[in-house]
Amino acid sequence: MAEVSVSIHGKIYGIACDDGQERRVQELAKYADMRLREIATAGAATNESHLLVLTALVLADEIFDMKLSARNQPVVEDDSLSEEDERMIVDAINHLAARIDSVADRLTKI
Repeated sequence: MAEVSVSIHGKIYGIACDDGQERRVQELAKYADMRLREIATAGAATNESHLLVLTALVLADEIFDMKLSARNQPVVEDDSLSEEDERMIVDAINHLAARIDSVADRLTKI
């Protein structure tokens, strides 16, 4: 098990991941940070917990849209993910979602 440091909204977080997935986790964090900053710039959140929740919802909305779009596309065997790749993506998303929940919980206690 590897650990990688990522920066989201100016804060550094240590994230555990499978060996070899460090770069992917950093890319995911960079994307999440970009979306969070866009939402923060829009002034849509009232505090940091609200900002994290809004960002999680926006990211979930993107995932749902992609899934819906994928269902409407013809299946092409060469473009499909392997079960292992899909499992790793799902695991990374679940891990990041748990971290977001944890951070949001800590922020609500402040």
